[in-house]
Amino acid sequence: MSRRLCRFVGIVVVAVAVGWVAGEAVAAPYSALVMEVESDRVLYERNADEIRHPASLTKMMTLYLVFEALVQGRISLYDTFYASSYAASRSPSRIGLRPGDPLTVEEGILALVTCSANDAAATLGEGLAGSEPAFAAMMTRKARELGMSQTVFRNASGLPDPEQVTTARDMYRLGKALLKHFPQYYPYFSTSRFQYRGRSFHNHNHLLENYYGADGIKTGFVNASGFNLVASARRNGVRLVGVVFGGNSSFRRDAHMRDILDDGFAQIEGRESSVRFAGFDQGYVPRLLIRPGESRVSAVPKKARRAAAGKTNGHRARVVAARPSPGTQKGMSTHAKRKPVEAKPLPARLRSSRTSVKFRR
Repeated sequence: MSRRLCRFVGIVVVAVAVGWVAGEAVAAPYSALVMEVESDRVLYERNADEIRHPASLTKMMTLYLVFEALVQGRISLYDTFYASSYAASRSPSRIGLRPGDPLTVEEGILALVTCSANDAAATLGEGLAGSEPAFAAMMTRKARELGMSQTVFRNASGLPDPEQVTTARDMYRLGKALLKHFPQYYPYFSTSRFQYRGRSFHNHNHLLENYYGADGIKTGFVNASGFNLVASARRNGVRLVGVVFGGNSSFRRDAHMRDILDDGFAQIEGRESSVRFAGFDQGYVPRLLIRPGESRVSAVPKKARRAAAGKTNGHRARVVAARPSPGTQKGMSTHAKRKPVEAKPLPARLRSSRTSVKFRR
């Protein structure tokens, strides 16, 4: 009996291990890109135009719109927004806002660039547009203005949504835009820690600590994306921006980013490129992610659709795809039946104690 039990446990362990590896390969596809900012010279590229989930890289666009509102004078760093019940519920990464809690614009910025707080992101989005869906529509429109043709935003934080997608090249464009359009606010991304209500929140971007020349900008993680990072580094007057999607740990993601940035700087100095492959690169690109304007059914490979219909080897096969919500047509996302969301005008300031802009390093 004990032999059978041990054998059974062994089979289960192997099955779980194989399933975990396979799940990692499909759930966290790899992409990477390194470019020199002034010339847009490509120094490293791998699946740069394939669709990925941005995770908390989404907050780069949230911050872009906050910085834009600051420059246009529609808000100040000291204006205060109040957290809604919805915003306060946006976990897991959060600063602990409760419904009705105040949050200044600058506190919101610092919460996003350090601990990637979802509750702060939703509060800023609601404060700027009246609701998070309206803010997400603003985000997508701004993405198009910046040339991010493959990006769609559905929320301010990057929390999972099957229709919230981007590419490594689009994230490069956004990183470059933040650098070029808001040089006075970009240094916020180098903030090492943020004190809020007696708690200290540290920056998730560890390249700031262990990579020479690094000065920003954003990390991200959800199960469907793996560990993501957009990083910027400047050496000898040359600035590179790197993007990595699909790391299977923050440590390996960071190590790969250091490698491809090092290789980029070496190429700038005239040395030969040494191609470095990520240890977590699975070598293929799954096609279950949806490009903007593409239906969910067409995103599933034809062979998989035949299998789902029972036409493969005479057996019925199960295709893992997002299940439509109740009340929607099969294969159609819930967003397909929504009316377009119009951005609401900026609400009146709730409180502004100061009007001057003071940068905090």
